[in-house]
Amino acid sequence: MSVLEIRDLHVTVGEGDDAKEILRGVDLTVRSGETHAIMGPNGSGKSTLAYSIAGHPKYTITGGTVTLDGEDVLAMTVDERARAGLFLAMQYPVEVPGVSVSNFLRTAATAIKGEAPKLRTWVKDVKTEMAGLEMDPAFAERNVNEGFSGGEKKRHEILQMRLLKPKVAILDETDSGLDVDALRIVSEGVNRTREEGDVGVLLITHYTRILKYIKPDFVHVFVAGRVVDEGGPELAAKLEDEGYAAYVKDSNEQASAEKAASEVVTA
Repeated sequence: MSVLEIRDLHVTVGEGDDAKEILRGVDLTVRSGETHAIMGPNGSGKSTLAYSIAGHPKYTITGGTVTLDGEDVLAMTVDERARAGLFLAMQYPVEVPGVSVSNFLRTAATAIKGEAPKLRTWVKDVKTEMAGLEMDPAFAERNVNEGFSGGEKKRHEILQMRLLKPKVAILDETDSGLDVDALRIVSEGVNRTREEGDVGVLLITHYTRILKYIKPDFVHVFVAGRVVDEGGPELAAKLEDEGYAAYVKDSNEQASAEKAASEVVTA
């Protein structure tokens, strides 16, 4: 069983006087076979968490630890994190002109596994997974994400996850911009991976609609860079009914109290 452990993680964006703290002490543990939904309003730090784990250079870790099976993730380069078993499905997948989907996927698999997959087996696996995601086989010869619709880009992200078989998959707003049919297809791809039981899923979303297809084991409410509430699937139902307003209000009141206390100490 693989375990991703995040302890007291603090992250800033910017430098010097312009530096802004986004994550303010995040604690989270994701194990193989578990699905964790991270939910919260815009600007709460959900995507910052995803990209910080993946190693985006925009974000500076100022405190805390991230380990995968006991290994220090923060000491790894981005490619080392991928080889260790971390996968990030991006909210806004980028286009890669001049590189076909088939070449991209096989190159990625070779980089992660340390050797090229056997061509005959690989072609069969790609075709099988593309069929499962209702992708036209012709997409394999198109340039990565170039001219793809939003739904096609997200299916391609899930195709990568299915073929690369990570230990922990971080899905950053995979439901963003999807119509009902694309949401169903993408969710089914994630669920097939979950059913295999050897991957932990960290699902970041604003809305509960994807959770009607992908049932989380745990739900974490994220506000102002912190986990402010945790529970099971019933918490998602509560958020659907009540929204985030009460959590935001409590967070603002806490921030005001902390600021007042700091001013007293420094006075």
